[in-house]
Amino acid sequence: MQEKYDPQEVERAVQAQWEKTGASRVVEDAGKPKYYCLSMFPYPSGKLHMGHVRNYTIGDVLARFYSMRGFNVLQPMGWDAFGMPAENAAIQNGVPPAKWTYANIDAMKAQLKRLGFAIDWEREFATCEPDYYRWEQWLFTRLFERGIVYKRLGTVNWDPVDQTVLANEQVIDGCGWRSGAPVEKREIPMYYMKITAYADELLDDLKKLDGWPEQVRLMQKNWIGKSFGCEVGFPYDAASVGAEGVLKVFTTRPDTLMGATYVAVAAEHPLATAAAADDSALREFIEECKRGGVAEADVATAEKKGMPTGLYVLHPLNGEKLPIWVANYVLMAYGEGAVMAVPAHDERDFAFAEKYGIEIRTVIASPTGAYTEATAPWAPAYAEHGVCVNSGKYDGLCFDDACDAIAADLAARGLGAKRAQFRLRDWGISRQRYWGTPIPIVHCDACGDVPVPDEQLPVVLPENVEVTGSGSPLARMPEFYECACPQCGRPARRETDTMDTFVESSWYFLRYCCPDNDTAMVDDRVTYWCKGGIDQYVGGIEHAILHLLYSRFWTKLMRDAGLFGDFRLSEPFAQLLTQGMVVAPTFYRKAPEGKTEWFNPSDIELECDARGRPVAAKLVADAQPVQIGGIEKMSKSRNNGVDPQALIDEYGADTARLFVMFASPPDQSLEWSDAGVEGAYRFLKRLWRMVHEHVSEPHVPAYSGGALTPELKEFRYLLHQTIGKVADDYARRKQFNTAIAAVMELLNACAKIGDGGETARAVRQEALEAAVRMLYPIVPHICETLLAELCPKGAAVRPSFPDVDTDALARDEIELVLQVDGKLRGHLRVPASADKAAIEEAALLSEAAQRYLNGKPPRKLIVVPGRLVNVVP
Repeated sequence: MQEKYDPQEVERAVQAQWEKTGASRVVEDAGKPKYYCLSMFPYPSGKLHMGHVRNYTIGDVLARFYSMRGFNVLQPMGWDAFGMPAENAAIQNGVPPAKWTYANIDAMKAQLKRLGFAIDWEREFATCEPDYYRWEQWLFTRLFERGIVYKRLGTVNWDPVDQTVLANEQVIDGCGWRSGAPVEKREIPMYYMKITAYADELLDDLKKLDGWPEQVRLMQKNWIGKSFGCEVGFPYDAASVGAEGVLKVFTTRPDTLMGATYVAVAAEHPLATAAAADDSALREFIEECKRGGVAEADVATAEKKGMPTGLYVLHPLNGEKLPIWVANYVLMAYGEGAVMAVPAHDERDFAFAEKYGIEIRTVIASPTGAYTEATAPWAPAYAEHGVCVNSGKYDGLCFDDACDAIAADLAARGLGAKRAQFRLRDWGISRQRYWGTPIPIVHCDACGDVPVPDEQLPVVLPENVEVTGSGSPLARMPEFYECACPQCGRPARRETDTMDTFVESSWYFLRYCCPDNDTAMVDDRVTYWCKGGIDQYVGGIEHAILHLLYSRFWTKLMRDAGLFGDFRLSEPFAQLLTQGMVVAPTFYRKAPEGKTEWFNPSDIELECDARGRPVAAKLVADAQPVQIGGIEKMSKSRNNGVDPQALIDEYGADTARLFVMFASPPDQSLEWSDAGVEGAYRFLKRLWRMVHEHVSEPHVPAYSGGALTPELKEFRYLLHQTIGKVADDYARRKQFNTAIAAVMELLNACAKIGDGGETARAVRQEALEAAVRMLYPIVPHICETLLAELCPKGAAVRPSFPDVDTDALARDEIELVLQVDGKLRGHLRVPASADKAAIEEAALLSEAAQRYLNGKPPRKLIVVPGRLVNVVP
């Protein structure tokens, strides 16, 4: 064994051995329990960042731990390869998205391999490969035939200069991110998936996911947003509207109906269009509304604007005429595109009414009398439940009673009824962009929308194309869109929209089970790997809503399509771990023109106070001062990232893995620290040195029985207590930082074992073997190398996790903390079998107790079994 630790040499040799033996390849084995460990697959951006390193190390630690415990472990990897970044890179660099994507995959795969993850690379695929997306096209056609996929008009962000649809994140201050042109809202035909048909099941099944963080379950529950309320119909005022009809709204507060003083409709609503026919000012305002984004979050934060239409509806219970306004905060895509407004009891309506001088009518009072009409003026609106006032026959009714009474009266008039409503909307999957899965539909003038037959799948996306940013190139490629109708054979046009990239990431985890099947989307290997759900899913909290929700939805779709046979998989992920962010300091300068320039921490020299806190900073390149910013998530925009490859090249993969696991619990933020990296490297060098010194002497087997000194007996108690704790930290608590700390403490104690001859060496051998095995899931390269030195005749390719020797945990004596009046005053050794009375007697006889009692009897004795005794004078 070489004396000095050389991580590059160690890791190169170990990885070559893994590659040669296929150490991470796995097949189904009914004779072993399975463990499917999956980390969310990456977008192939070109380089790994520290968030990737942390995410995939967490998964790898669990995969290796369960493999050591005898499980048949699957840890696959693939690439979430479609999406806008590839199109943007194609525009900037003049490279086809496919070429850019595949080159990035090659680079990132090499980095992942360098980190030593136990990935079964034979299951690898990229979602941009036709062999993969063929099957989502195949399922799409079935869902279209069943009506789960349907087509209707949808509102999108339209860039009139680039002639393309923009994603919400591409709309910046109301303008296109590339052209700078004001964005318009347009209605175009789009395909939707009827996720609302599964809303109740998606909501109810959250209760089964007890292996998920409560925060994530709550976020999904709120996104689905089931609420109970009332549908309310406001009859048209025929004199002003010029027609009969009813404007329908949904409200969760029917108890406030008597306080409605206006209704608001979306700019695209038919009533708005009719009113604008003879009103140029209103037409101009409607066009302004259409230039805004369609994202609900953008609408919520935008300034609330409106214009009256001159049209009216009638209050459904008292016949009062209420004005119809067009408001920019009402979205046509939600409900009927109309809301009733009760300014006194809704903050948004209150602000709108104050701005435009609309009546504010109080109809709800606090049950305690703290808020009444007399205590107005309404600042802010009283939005809590209370008691009806100024509401005629409903006065004095509480929330529930008022809702029931008003709903009953509406139903009697045929103008409403109680019902449940979901915030969740059907999933619009059409994207008017190139780099995605082609939607397998052919448009025929005679036959309508026709699904592409199975024998013509996949509809292959052309890869050698020029992307300009002005519309999808597919719409300019007759060789792609010109085709024959699959039903009648007449000339037809192929759909040029592609699918939302969330579709590809909604079922990839199932395809990993059978990536080589070219005749079916999935097969019965899913039953083996996914029975009970994927055992562990690891990913960022930013995916808590859409990705996880769509994955749950697609699993249920595939179940209902019969793709799992008798195996009724309903929920894909049994356990979910959402890792925290990797954060680092930020440094910047403000340029005279107001632009902020950010500098990487590695380019900064800090000046610290006596306590080591930074008080000033300067840029090394020019020695000029820079501003110290906050601790923020590592990102390109803040230029505070650390290149994992540079870290690996200097210290090795094991140091990188050790640092990201030791610096904080996996579900909390990890603050980058160069000193922490150095500390991790020093620990590995010390571990290497300890093993080297031990194996330099003649080999002895690990301790297996025989007489021990009290010192060795105590040490073996610590050893096997540590094994039990570390196993629990891996399996149940998933607190890898405390597992590492426990092994560090064990090694500190091991270094203090005296030279007690062969027995002491056998105990030290046992401890070093156990320590190396316990650390193996986190730092596998060095541990595999050290284990081969410690066990020259018995080292396994994949070592087993050490077992707890229960005999070592049986103790003749135990040590208790001794407190006097709650303060630590020493320790007390008593027989392990001592009862409470014996412990109390020993405590009173102790020197510390007698000194503080000063001959007086104690007022109280508190014994916490196995932990402490407290003498209260």
